[in-house]
Amino acid sequence: MKPIRTLLAAGAVAATLGLTTLPALAQHEHAASTPNSLKVAETGAALRDLWVGHVFWVRNVVVANLAGNTAAQATAEKEAVANAKQIAASIEPFYGKAASDKLFNLLAGHYGAVKQYLEAGTDETKQAAATKALTDNAGEIATFLSGANPNLPREAVLSLLAAHGGHHITQIQQLRAKQYDAEAKTWEAMKSHMFTLADTLAGAIAKQFPAKFS
Repeated sequence: MKPIRTLLAAGAVAATLGLTTLPALAQHEHAASTPNSLKVAETGAALRDLWVGHVFWVRNVVVANLAGNTAAQATAEKEAVANAKQIAASIEPFYGKAASDKLFNLLAGHYGAVKQYLEAGTDETKQAAATKALTDNAGEIATFLSGANPNLPREAVLSLLAAHGGHHITQIQQLRAKQYDAEAKTWEAMKSHMFTLADTLAGAIAKQFPAKFS
């Protein structure tokens, strides 16, 4: 990731997730100015980089696991964790280590549930347990985000995250069944959905903190 985008992502995710720790003055800065559309777009692009990185490396984990390539899987898992740490660490300069740790734990829970589904194989009972874990985690993330930003209604965020989890499950099923043409379409849908999520976050952040985008 380019350094400028790393900095933009840091500010974006920080503003999204850290409202509960902001000083009172910062909480009221939304009335200070009108957001600059170019800066909003740049922030959205930075967030797209982060979230597409998430689906990219998780897909690599799935492909390597199904191929029995333990070395490739280990590398992909390391990168998936590094990506989650990037997202989480980006809020630390603004809201401290506790907020960063909270976000990372939520992202780790998401990845853990996806991996649980992958390792469930074709066992429907294990698949159901993994799906529940993924759904429960989506609820936790939605609560966290909506609590941080009043422009992110919990049910709307939950809908986005539920669709994202569904993409992971569909992708695993298709790759396991060697339905490569179908999975190619799912992959495109996953990336597009990450763009939607990133743009939604950027727009909500700009609406909440227009002075940061002036």
